[in-house]
Parts: sequence; structure tokens; C-alpha cells
Amino acid sequence: MSVTPYLIINGDVPLSARVYRNTDDLLDRQPAVIITGAWLTVKEQMAHHYAQALAARGYTVFTFDFSGYGESGGAPRQLELPARKVADITAAARYVSSLSFVRPGVGYLGVCGSAQYALAAIAGGAPITSFVSVAGWFHDTASVAPFYGGMDGVNVRIARAHEALAEYQRTGTMPVVPAYESGNDRAGMFFDLDYYGNPARGAVPAWRNEMAEASWLYWLTFDGLTAADRVSVPTLLVHGDDCVLPDNAKAVHDRLGGERELVWAGGAQTDFYDQPEQVGLAVEAADRHFGRTL
Repeated sequence: MSVTPYLIINGDVPLSARVYRNTDDLLDRQPAVIITGAWLTVKEQMAHHYAQALAARGYTVFTFDFSGYGESGGAPRQLELPARKVADITAAARYVSSLSFVRPGVGYLGVCGSAQYALAAIAGGAPITSFVSVAGWFHDTASVAPFYGGMDGVNVRIARAHEALAEYQRTGTMPVVPAYESGNDRAGMFFDLDYYGNPARGAVPAWRNEMAEASWLYWLTFDGLTAADRVSVPTLLVHGDDCVLPDNAKAVHDRLGGERELVWAGGAQTDFYDQPEQVGLAVEAADRHFGRTL
């Protein structure tokens, strides 16, 4: 297994990437898959586990940090800006499709929040020919509001985002809050999540436990559902009753226009980030899907 650094450019923003291959032979064309993880995360977290597993099965896998995160450029930092992430996905897919050591066609595997961004990128014309969502988070304002105490909680957070944007425009400094802190309602994730608090799981050194507070404005008003109406590439969704927003995953599946499959599995949301049983099941299903469609 070789893991090598790469750089992808989106406009004038350098995106730090890694390429995983089980061969050093550049004349060996392999099917290509891009993998990204949950909101507020970096490539060394959930994407790394899936990249290793699929590369071992003969795929050339690309992971990258979104603009403003990890080792990538871009400002403001730590800002969950869906439109920027959709643009990054499109740029990455165009880059990968230009390489001579991969086969024609690009697969995409999105874990949690990046699945809805990939769906939007495909709907917007990104050259992605096969898509897999693992524990995909697909939301609109109405369906995401209960996570934050209903519309009252949404409105409080959007008001905080407006204050943060005003400070940024006035001073050039973007206010940040923890990405994860149990019990802190200003944090991006404020309920108990072992994955983000445990250094043996997601609290890795490469991850910055910060969220630009202006993120609420963009996150809480993003529509991650209607893009499904404009997607016809072969799609697999791996989800379950104990994952986030299961009814939305089913709705996305039903709205897709092309070949589609729904694999319903056991396990909590964050189990699909790094736990061997859930990751193994998802990788097996993704391999079958990409094997047919790439």
C-alpha cells in the first residue's frame, strides 16, 4: 500500500490530498474513488479507514481536506460552507478524471454530511459516474431543526451566526466555538459522542476541534434533499434505523432517477465512521457497487 501526498487546486485554493494505491506501477489503471467524511472533519478521520480498505481491493483512492480545513488553504477557516464544499468536490472529480493511472469514470463515497454535498455536486454536473453514501446526512431546515431544539434553537444559532459575520466583516476575525463539546450548546456537536472525544477514534492530532460560528447560517439553511431529483448516476445508500435522519435517506433513494440500491444495516451513526463491523459491511457493499458501475 502506498499513500502519497497530492495537491488539487480549486481556483486559487490548494486542497491537500492523499492518494492510496496498492501498486507503484503508474501504467496499472485502476478504478478511481474519492472519499470524504462528516462535516467539520479532515481526511485523517473516517475517510482514511475507507480509503485503506478500498485501496486494498484494487482501487486508487483520493482523500482531501476541504477548503478552510486541515492542510488545505482557504479562508475563513473552519467554516462549514456547503457551496464551497460542493465546489471542492467538483474540482477534485475533474482533477481525478484527468489522470492516466486511473480508469475512465470517477466514483465518490461520502460519509455522513459530505454525502449530501456530493449529491449536490453530481446534480450540478460534477464528473462523478458512481456514488455511494455511507450513513449519509441529508437535511433541510425542517428536518434538521429537531437536533437543535426546534425552530427556536435554529433561530438562536442563526442569530449567533449573524453576530459572528458582523464581527468578521468589522475586524477580519471569525469567532469560533468548539466543533464538539458535550453539554455546550454553542458547540457544533453538543451531545455525547465518543468518536469526537476519544483520541483513539476521531480526536486525532490532525483534527482541529473548532467551528466558525458563522457556520450555523449556512448549515441550517442548506437543502440537501432536492438535488436527488437531478441525479441519475448509479447510487448506493448504506444506512440504518440508528443512523441520522433515516427517513431522509429513504426519501433521497426514492427521488433518484437512475439505478439505485438501499442497504439497511445495524449500527449507530458514528459506528460507520470507524468500527470494523460497520465499516466492513459498507466497504463490501461499496466494492460490489463500484465493481459494477466503474
